[in-house]
Amino acid sequence: MTTAPTKRAHEKSPEPTAKKQRVDTMTAAGEIDEDLHSRQLAVYGRESMRRLAGASVLICGMRGLGAEIAKNVILAGVKAVTLQDTTACELSDLSAQFYLAEADVGANRATACAGRLQELNPAVAVTVVADEISDALCAKHQVVVCTDVPLERATAIDAFCHDNGIAFVRGDVRGVFGSLFCDFGPAFHVADTDGEEPHTCIVASVSNEATPMVTCVDDDRVELQDGQSVIFTEVRGMTELNDGKPRKIKNVKAHSFQLEEDTTSYGAYTGGGIATQVKETKTLKFKTLKDAMADPGEFLLSDFSKLERSPALHLGFAALEKFAASNGGELPKPGDDADAAAVVAVANELNAAAPAGAKLDDVDPDGVLTLLAKTSRGCVSPMCAMFGGVIGQEVVKACTGKFHPLFQWFYFDSVESLPPIETLTAEEVAPEGSRYDAQIACFGRTLQRKIEKQKIFLVGAGALGCEFIKNFALMGLCCGEEGKVTVTDDDVIEKSNLSRQFLFRDWNIGQAKSDCAANAAKAINAKLNVVPLQNRVSPDTEDVFDDAFWSGLDVVVNALDNVNARLYVDSRCVYFGKPLLESGTLGTKCNTQMVIPGLTENYGASRDPPEKSAPMCTLHSFPHNIDHCLTWARSEFEGAFEKSPAEANAYLAKPEEYAAAARAAGDASARENVEKAAECLLGSRCSTYEECVRWARLRFQEVFHDKIAQLVYTFPQDCVTSTGNAFWSAPKRFPHALTFSTSDASNLVLMRAMANLKAEVHGVTRPEWVTDDAAFAAAVDAVPVAPFEPKTGVKIETDPKATAAVSGSDMDDEATINDLLEKLDAVRATFTADYRLEVIEFEKDDDSNFHMDAIAGLSNMRARNYDIPEVDKLKAKFIAGRIIPAIATTTAMATGLVCLELYKALNGAKMEAYRNTFANLALPLFAMAEPIAPKSFAFKDLKWTLWDRWVLEGDFTVKELLDWFAAKELTAYSVSCGQSLIYNNIFPKHRERMDQKVSDLVRTVAKLEVPEKRSHFDIVVACEDEEGEDIDVPLVSIKFR
Repeated sequence: MTTAPTKRAHEKSPEPTAKKQRVDTMTAAGEIDEDLHSRQLAVYGRESMRRLAGASVLICGMRGLGAEIAKNVILAGVKAVTLQDTTACELSDLSAQFYLAEADVGANRATACAGRLQELNPAVAVTVVADEISDALCAKHQVVVCTDVPLERATAIDAFCHDNGIAFVRGDVRGVFGSLFCDFGPAFHVADTDGEEPHTCIVASVSNEATPMVTCVDDDRVELQDGQSVIFTEVRGMTELNDGKPRKIKNVKAHSFQLEEDTTSYGAYTGGGIATQVKETKTLKFKTLKDAMADPGEFLLSDFSKLERSPALHLGFAALEKFAASNGGELPKPGDDADAAAVVAVANELNAAAPAGAKLDDVDPDGVLTLLAKTSRGCVSPMCAMFGGVIGQEVVKACTGKFHPLFQWFYFDSVESLPPIETLTAEEVAPEGSRYDAQIACFGRTLQRKIEKQKIFLVGAGALGCEFIKNFALMGLCCGEEGKVTVTDDDVIEKSNLSRQFLFRDWNIGQAKSDCAANAAKAINAKLNVVPLQNRVSPDTEDVFDDAFWSGLDVVVNALDNVNARLYVDSRCVYFGKPLLESGTLGTKCNTQMVIPGLTENYGASRDPPEKSAPMCTLHSFPHNIDHCLTWARSEFEGAFEKSPAEANAYLAKPEEYAAAARAAGDASARENVEKAAECLLGSRCSTYEECVRWARLRFQEVFHDKIAQLVYTFPQDCVTSTGNAFWSAPKRFPHALTFSTSDASNLVLMRAMANLKAEVHGVTRPEWVTDDAAFAAAVDAVPVAPFEPKTGVKIETDPKATAAVSGSDMDDEATINDLLEKLDAVRATFTADYRLEVIEFEKDDDSNFHMDAIAGLSNMRARNYDIPEVDKLKAKFIAGRIIPAIATTTAMATGLVCLELYKALNGAKMEAYRNTFANLALPLFAMAEPIAPKSFAFKDLKWTLWDRWVLEGDFTVKELLDWFAAKELTAYSVSCGQSLIYNNIFPKHRERMDQKVSDLVRTVAKLEVPEKRSHFDIVVACEDEEGEDIDVPLVSIKFR
């Protein structure tokens, strides 16, 4: 066994000045580097990450699939990975193995790629074994993964693993077919089958019955299921339920469920209560590979249009194994009819020998087995990426017990990606001595040449973008003289990116993502023609991504992480009639959508429902979960350190203009803005650090004591509503004021964070004693705090539909604005002309900036007010920072699936060939379906969809335009450009425009200047038929020059 070298000898190391040494992801004490793994921690949690950090994994076979698995497992952060391979690298390996180069041909595969794999995560010990797999080698690992290992040998390895508590995974990719098998032993415990947060319900009532009914508040649906268990807390009256014992439930309805427990003798329910789902451990009994070959059980399905495909592929892969065993380990020759017939004959023999109940009526349905045989020597990057993601996730499950393992077989094919079968002759798929031979064995030389000529736009170079451009380089996409891939991303690399954006290294932190991704992809395939840009794709950059750019594209691939950008790119693709391949991930979940001109609906045709937000009164006065507390805390942070200083700076920059605008508006909104500026410059301006400490201490007193005490004074615990119901009924939680103490560490951490941030806003230097707890506590204790005195007549918003805070109805906005502006003018005279405050924008990923200390502290004090369970800083970061959970395995799978669809787009496939996918690796679940066709419209003999645009050539007058529509028996009664109305038949003056050129009206009325390089402009024409019914016609483009 050898330790992986840090670099291959023939590779050039980065300049020492550019390279930053990575801090180990796991410290000696076993702590997790949360800056690096924050997105992954959001998926797995600390306990699973610690288990990963103690696991050793053996990966056998270092062709494309093995490399994908190793990449994903190393990025996940296991303790050690051993790479095993006895064979030498061949040139055709480069079609899917991204860490091999032409210079490695003839070298041991594992040895050649180990250095680059080690770079992914220096905290993982990567070692190489070039000898055969042995029991002794397997015994050193918790998980053994076999790729390209013959069935007979794999069966023996699995038997040893099964008997010795070692998880076994076997995966193989043969062309566009894949096989996966898992055996995690006779008794594998799954601690969390789905990875979702336990569901909770706020209890409204519990009956005293033999089968009691539990009703819940109707704010949210009950997400529990029959047969699950819950634990009750905070129940008043029926306190017997608070014993921490899990209770089975049944008859779950939208807002209620029943308990399988007699409560007739319990105390009567009087209020309160939270029911929380119990995540129960599940134990699975796996069969060995030998037993599962004979009796496979149920297969995991990916496509319900292929219900009978898995049994046929189970037989087909077995026939391939037997064929290879009889032919010196060689698989059938590409496109060879005789070899394919021999494989089908073997399949018939195996089928004939199978038990009666397991026999198939047809071993080669739709010629699938024949295709498997003819393409089995192929190895393509998208299949390796997809299966590498799935298998990598199974390895993580085996190491952690997190998520439900595959039980036990998964077969997959993408035969729809292949060109017409009749074109794949033996000559067409024969090797040509290039790095693409393993892809040519499936798709042929003709498609390979077409792949190389493509002009692709890759939007985004983050996690998805890295995987995509790697796949492009391996496929040879845009690698011909005429080909080009343009990749754009306006972001730079951060430390947290390194756990999944695998093309980036420590020394790239701070550099442009698109540049680094392009350089890394060219290192995979020097012939890749890639142009990296740092422009955001939006209406603001249409001078960069102009008509000529879009018109010259063949395919657009989105690798974005926000909906608005996706919608814009989608609109451009619809406008220019370009295929758009869309995908996204969320933790273990991914979705892919194919947007094909003329065939499918576009991305923007359907939307997810908007996220539900809490009412303002809930956030301000009646929170009942930690999300409410964190949302409030972030709002407090942004108000004090970003919005108020920014408003103050707006005043300081142009005081006369600011004052004039505020006085002219004279409304509540203007008053609130002036109050923000006054808060920073008058009410809480600090010139010494002690003043910052004073502000922080008094702010604590105001928010966590005085306001709560006032709330309780206004609405005491026995308060009732106008209808006679208890005011403090679920989901409201009765609060209590906090008493500050410097002996409480959480109070002190919050004070230090708030004082430091206040000092930063006002440019105050922090004294050295800030880091001394005793000295800092003394400074806080020295702040005089006035005792609280309740006020009468205070208005507190209780209406959940209200969107603004209550203000006194007698408040004179204009008078307040004038008074504050006079005071601001007076204090401004004491400032230098260039005096400005520091505006602090929230940054979640820098633990040295005190942002998360402040937000976590504010949130937890708020939670303490209302007896809501507090959270640690990491959990607070996930919620307040709106961190999107992300892992490398899901990303790899998603991009593999999309690139399989890309082959279809290049083949000009029909609608029924395409697949949109939703997948969840945690379950695991695949749901593939044919895309939805676009909505179609028809009038007379005209038919159109959203993909159509009517292009009129000529410099039309308004009358000529109306006549054009009249010839189609349509009455055009309104013409607009942008927000401007060019013509409408209800306005008599518009009739004067009939003889004017539409191009002139667009310029004079709509104020649109058409760039010189654009020959057309767009207008929206509203039409009706002869009966006066509106007809939605396509967008109209007038090519006037």
